[in-house]
Amino acid sequence: MKLRSTQYAPFLLFALAFASCKTQSTTTTKADAKLSQSQGVYQYRDEDPLVKPFFSDRVGVIGRNGMVASAHPEASQVGLAILKAGGNAVDAAVAVQFALAVVYPGAGNIGGGGFMVYRDNTGKAYTLDYREKAPGNATQNMYLDSLGNVRPGLSISGHLASGVPGSVDGMAEAHKRFGKLTWAQVVQPAVDLAAKGFALTERDALGLNRIKNDLNTINPGKTYFLKSAEPTDTVTWHKGDLLVQTDLARTMQRIKDQGRAGFYEGETARLLAEEMGRGKGLITEEDLKNYHAVWREPIQAKYKSYNVITMPPTSSGGVALLQMMRFTEPFPLRKWGWNRDSTVQVMIEAERRVYADRAKFMGDPDFVKVPVAQLVSPEYLKTRWTDFSWAKATDSRTIKGGMIPGYESLETTHFSIVDKEGNAVSITTTLNGGYGSRVVVGGAGFFMNNEMDDFSVKPGSPNMYGLIGNQANAIAPNKRMLSSMTPTILEKDGKLFMVVGTPGGSTIMTSVYQTILNVIEHGMTMQQAVNALKFHHQWLPDKTTFENGAFSDATIEGLKNRGYILEKLTNTLGRMDCVLIRPDGSYEGASDPRADNTALGY
Repeated sequence: MKLRSTQYAPFLLFALAFASCKTQSTTTTKADAKLSQSQGVYQYRDEDPLVKPFFSDRVGVIGRNGMVASAHPEASQVGLAILKAGGNAVDAAVAVQFALAVVYPGAGNIGGGGFMVYRDNTGKAYTLDYREKAPGNATQNMYLDSLGNVRPGLSISGHLASGVPGSVDGMAEAHKRFGKLTWAQVVQPAVDLAAKGFALTERDALGLNRIKNDLNTINPGKTYFLKSAEPTDTVTWHKGDLLVQTDLARTMQRIKDQGRAGFYEGETARLLAEEMGRGKGLITEEDLKNYHAVWREPIQAKYKSYNVITMPPTSSGGVALLQMMRFTEPFPLRKWGWNRDSTVQVMIEAERRVYADRAKFMGDPDFVKVPVAQLVSPEYLKTRWTDFSWAKATDSRTIKGGMIPGYESLETTHFSIVDKEGNAVSITTTLNGGYGSRVVVGGAGFFMNNEMDDFSVKPGSPNMYGLIGNQANAIAPNKRMLSSMTPTILEKDGKLFMVVGTPGGSTIMTSVYQTILNVIEHGMTMQQAVNALKFHHQWLPDKTTFENGAFSDATIEGLKNRGYILEKLTNTLGRMDCVLIRPDGSYEGASDPRADNTALGY
């Protein structure tokens, strides 16, 4: 779906009128003045009293023949090896997806699903929806008690929380259409990693230790991901320990030998269905056999001289990203500066309105009408901005989803890959929460998702990320649940420019939005844009959370004086993995220093 930036003049004049007024009142401090752009790269001075605006000083990885940026060093090594062996970006993406299912069990998966945005080297774009589906026996009120109240936890942990997985079918579809190497070549690295084992990073070990009690409670009699078979064992995992996954290796071998059928039929399907039966889950062998990923038309729209290619529903991320970018496009963010009070205020108000629209309009397009073109149109966005005021924060209680005539009413992982020919893949994939439902399929050795929580379990009731949903995202048999995942590719002047995405639950869309603007508005390198400290607002709850150091004292004071509720985070936002095409044609791979993310190129 190609969306043009036509008839933008009324909204542009409207925004510029605000901008001209605000230019006179923007808070200016000596510290702010020392932040500058030099030769297109964002700079700061050591004597600046502001907290340094970056999470770390990590620099990007440069390559000319290929780049892989993923959440785990082992997976990035696998992707790079596939590129060096003559594989293309899709081959590498399939190999990385399966490798992450072994080395990054908290989010990498074959028991979950995801989205792929692909742009080939001729400029043709494609999107693949391999999001999970509700089982055939699912019902709209399956998580409510007799009084209509949500039964806590049922959609988050245990067997009833899982939707029908889509990752294996998605990878099979992508490879069948665009792969260059054989299927066996791209799956074999995952088989080897599971069978031979890999050394845990410190973060790997901490994660497995953290969920030990849940593993014992939800998987009685199983020893998967435990260091010792003894139920009362206090021995914990440590950095450098070897994690061998024999049953998962057998599962991966079946996928390698039989393709899609190695997961959705035969032994693996039997084991998965039996596991669901033991825990009163709903997924059957028939559900698995009937699952199919869907090729959808990408959403494409202009932002200044850039073309944004992103994911359509059932992801809400693409629509939300384009809305936020178009809301802020007319304002002089570059002039105001990175995370200055004016810049932040405009971005918060854009985020607020976008998340309200998400709650009202978004759902599976195979079940409900999603008015994509209207939601990102200049005329509609202008109406959404009429209650904006520089003097005070908008009260989220007064913000609802907009009016469109005729309309009927945090753990994920991302990787970005570009090959030697300039083919580019942006994939975000997930189990939903960390380690999904915490259910490990007996005999098969992989975690199942808890994606059913991404439905509106009860309209108006928040999910685990605090997101509010409506009837458009209600549970129905074989329906895909709404997602915030936002894999995205940008072009500049018709050429590949950026591949971007992140995990982060409800914060995905705002993290992608800020990372893109950090490069094209604030002159940062790709790695600086990833390193840069971030903030987030999602309509409800009505507050802005921010990483420590993201805002100067002057920005905090200016926003609080206008009624904004600010909350400093003790953790971080985003786990970006991105690739930027530099002016000389080389690739800059940027991986997030907030975790084990690793970019590798050659």
